[in-house]
Amino acid sequence: MDNQTYTLLEDLAGLIESIPHESIVSRSFFKGDRLKAILFGFDAGQELSEHTSSQAAIIQIIQGEATITLGDDRHDLKPGAWLHMSPHLKHSVYATTPLIMLLLMYGAE
Repeated sequence: MDNQTYTLLEDLAGLIESIPHESIVSRSFFKGDRLKAILFGFDAGQELSEHTSSQAAIIQIIQGEATITLGDDRHDLKPGAWLHMSPHLKHSVYATTPLIMLLLMYGAE
């Protein structure tokens, strides 16, 4: 008997149907024992101000461009960019264009 399960999304960006003007939207689409997946949509000029997380995280830029600050370092990222952050790292996200970004948070909760 096959008891394996899986989650498949053939159009990840499609989870964000539209991004309202001057807004940020998020769609949590997976939560497992040690992993949470959230898709964010930012209108150009929107920002998640500097903060930290108690969990490790991975960000992948799906569409658009962003300036991401990690500690004292600043990076201008485009689609296909991928980054890993250790827990408690100060970071912020600024959408320079309309942006769709995948956030994976993992580890002990």
